[in-house]
Amino acid sequence: MGTTVKRFLVPLDGSKNSMRGLDKAISLAKKSETEIIGLHVIEISPSEIKIIKTLLRNVLNKNYKNFMKIAKKKCLRNKIPFIDAIEYGKEGERIVSFAAKNKCDLIVMGARGLGSIKEAFLGSTSNYVLHTSKISVMIVK
Repeated sequence: MGTTVKRFLVPLDGSKNSMRGLDKAISLAKKSETEIIGLHVIEISPSEIKIIKTLLRNVLNKNYKNFMKIAKKKCLRNKIPFIDAIEYGKEGERIVSFAAKNKCDLIVMGARGLGSIKEAFLGSTSNYVLHTSKISVMIVK
């Protein structure tokens, strides 16, 4: 008996690699009537969340809205439902917990995003998600 895939989580930070992850998720979703959730994580410590959310909301939201609008258009063009979400905290942890909480079937993400290069071949966030998530992860290069 086959498994029905209903929801993909695609972490998006506006980088080319994250958009490649979205393209791959769209390609897979076309074949399975799957919805895509685009998740953007703003990495800040818990003590900074309230201050930064208040002070930088407009700046952060403008950047987030720009690349989420692009992601939504790509999905709509391909007749795939798209939901956008934003989380605050450590990227890898927020991605893993969001995917579990929202019952995602697959996390599709770029190998590296906008963060500094912390690991030679795989970004630190991708590496964390790959090794921590109980949900299947597809890393797109």
